[in-house]
Amino acid sequence: MIQWQDLHHSQLTVAQLYALLQLRVAVFVVEQNCVYQDIDGEDLVGESRHLLAWRDGELIACARILKQPDEPVVIGRVIVAAQARGEKLGNRLMEEALKSCVTHWPGTEIYLGAQAHLQAFYAQFGFVAVSDVYEEDGIPHIGMARR
Repeated sequence: MIQWQDLHHSQLTVAQLYALLQLRVAVFVVEQNCVYQDIDGEDLVGESRHLLAWRDGELIACARILKQPDEPVVIGRVIVAAQARGEKLGNRLMEEALKSCVTHWPGTEIYLGAQAHLQAFYAQFGFVAVSDVYEEDGIPHIGMARR
């Protein structure tokens, strides 16, 4: 059984923060062989929230939601651990992220910078491309929005 948490950054324990950073580095830096600064100063500011999915005490999926005044909500760092892939957990993670956005910032546009090969995945949640493909940290990305 999966336990979901939708936490304001101020509610994160040290252990939860460690687990989410560990998972992000394991996938984005090590698995995808992408050297970049994951800890970018955004995780613990403003109204930032973190979605965490736990199974048997292990973090298996997470996402970050950023919100600054007068800006769209930004969903990012969407990740499913390697051992949990193939279970449609990414779909559930996006459903939880969208639910959080609507609950905390109703009527606000939602943006994400998707890895370009995932454009169709995000389109099934109502996101449309709002930019050309661009390179970020050596990986093709595309800006997408949901109004």
